Amino acid sequence: MPALLAEVTRSGFVESLHHGSVVGLLPSGAVGVSVGAVEDPVLPRSCMKPFQALACLAAGAPLAGPALAIAAGSHTGENRHVELVMQLLGGLPVGLLRCPPSWPEDEPTRRRMTEPSRVRMNCSGKHAAMLATCLAAQWPTQTYLETSHPLQQLVMRTVEELSGESVAHTAVDGCGAPVYGLSLHGLARAMQGLERTPVAGAMRGFPEYVGGTGHVNTVVMRQLPGVVAKGGAEGVLVLATDAGHAVAVKVLDGNPRATTAIGLTALAALGFDVSPAKESLSVPVLGGGQVVGEVRVVF
Repeated sequence: MPALLAEVTRSGFVESLHHGSVVGLLPSGAVGVSVGAVEDPVLPRSCMKPFQALACLAAGAPLAGPALAIAAGSHTGENRHVELVMQLLGGLPVGLLRCPPSWPEDEPTRRRMTEPSRVRMNCSGKHAAMLATCLAAQWPTQTYLETSHPLQQLVMRTVEELSGESVAHTAVDGCGAPVYGLSLHGLARAMQGLERTPVAGAMRGFPEYVGGTGHVNTVVMRQLPGVVAKGGAEGVLVLATDAGHAVAVKVLDGNPRATTAIGLTALAALGFDVSPAKESLSVPVLGGGQVVGEVRVVF
């Protein structure tokens, strides 16, 4: 069953509770942390992006450095992100991107915008990489998001190989791409497998393209240079270290505010030093502009 993972306190009063599951793997692959229903399937949401990027790479996409990082990331829509997305498109019309128009997540950039845009959408790096893959492999570009498309079939095989299990469910992600359900344990295994690929190196080397200015994934990777951090919608988070640890988190209410603290706490329980990121081990709760409580991990 899901377990209590974190609680929200305000002025000494427990105001809210976050239930869910978290699993942590030691470098040997043994389970070092297991709380809640870690064998139940979850939809990884944007935690799928590193595996999608790996499939693009395997199919011959010319991805390296920042381009590989943004393919695996959820960028905040800043100008540097848009410039890289346009480079990945390589002259293809922006209209080929099947992700929906969106406002950028970066607030200063958003205030300068007059209308939403496909290239500002946080998944546009992944979509541009998928189109670049289709060009490299001579696959159809118009249908690149269909589950029967060769690229999406390759993504599914990649996920199954890394996770060591069959896909439990196929759904449509918020950006329109297929997303494949895995157990939380399988998701952590897949992250361990990812550490042996160029994708993890690109994410660690260019964290500003995995997220962006002030993005929690970018902040954590800057604080902990050996760590890959990737969050997904509806309270999902994965972490992996260059030493071979892996953590996967799912918060059932879908609120992401506690996921980083939960994931780092699990990583610490595996013996990895997270002290440089100690400020991310809890989240302050404000009242009148002052700290009056916190979101704290309780498992």
